[in-house]
Amino acid sequence: MEFTKLSEIELPAAFDAHVHLRDGEMSQLVTPTIRKGGVNQVYVMPNLVPPITTVKQCLEYRHRLQDIEPNVSYHMSLYLHESITPEVIREAKKAGITGVKSYPAGVTTNSSSGVLDYELFYPVFEEMEKQNMILNLHGEVPSTPTNAPLSSTKDSTAITILNAEPAFLPTFKSLHKRFPNLRIILEHCSTAAALDAVRACGPTVAGTITAHHLSLIIDDWAGDPFCFCKPVAKTPEDRDALLQAVVRSEGRFFLGTDSAPHDRGKKRGEDKVAAGVFTQPYAVGYVLDALEKGMQRGVVNESEVSQEGLEGFFGGWGRKFYDIKDERKERIVLRKWKERVVDVLEKDGVGVSVVPFRKGEQTWSVEWK
Repeated sequence: MEFTKLSEIELPAAFDAHVHLRDGEMSQLVTPTIRKGGVNQVYVMPNLVPPITTVKQCLEYRHRLQDIEPNVSYHMSLYLHESITPEVIREAKKAGITGVKSYPAGVTTNSSSGVLDYELFYPVFEEMEKQNMILNLHGEVPSTPTNAPLSSTKDSTAITILNAEPAFLPTFKSLHKRFPNLRIILEHCSTAAALDAVRACGPTVAGTITAHHLSLIIDDWAGDPFCFCKPVAKTPEDRDALLQAVVRSEGRFFLGTDSAPHDRGKKRGEDKVAAGVFTQPYAVGYVLDALEKGMQRGVVNESEVSQEGLEGFFGGWGRKFYDIKDERKERIVLRKWKERVVDVLEKDGVGVSVVPFRKGEQTWSVEWK
């Protein structure tokens, strides 16, 4: 495949293994954009307000999403919370729920009910292992409070948004060591260290990579609230390591956009900037754009970009890890720079609006076959 010379690519419809579809008006706005991005199957995050912690809540949420867009397959998750027990896990498995998402307390949007001590959940993880369910990890630790006293120990390190992911990796590795048969995904990897940690684990571990982390570095989000997410984009070296992981994945990494919509007022009109980058309507195109720029910088060789590799990253490897079938067997045709990213996503009768990543720029269009 001579990627840079292509003006058109045909692929199987994508599986996005990490999406935020919210609820209420926001869900009405963003759920219809899933297929526009080239995706027909999604794994849905449970951090609503209140979070999805019961099987009943989860099934009702899926029903609401299906009512909005019935031509998408929704794979659902529970929010790891003190109310989750081994009995809940068994009930969830029977109901067809796919996994459980863990958020360390307070690290990102709607994570205030998150985990403080993973050992408390060891019985839950043991049951998930037995039931062959997936544990999705938001791989960061909370930042050190700004008013915390300086430690007198030489080996202590204050945690900021820049090192929150590397600081979590020992916990990630210890969970895998204790539960080697538990399927674990380190979500939205943002550093070369996270990629190395996944590779060092056994075949029951994988990682997701977002579309926006393939393009962004610190300087981008430092000056633009619409590029600010958790985990934050890091260094150019980290970004380039992620690009290389896409084409050298061998199945260990696959697409999970972490597309996270926020009303545009919450991104720049309040005291704090909401963490999240909205990529859903252009998901596949953004990745293709990032790969081409990686080739231009010389960090990805054109010979490494293959039809097989693209099909794997966009869906094949994720479906295999999640053990889900592509029952729709749909295909998409992408055409280079035939789509302009809208400045604002809005809808008549809906009181929220969202600014997409790379507003106003050109990307690949998606046509369904």
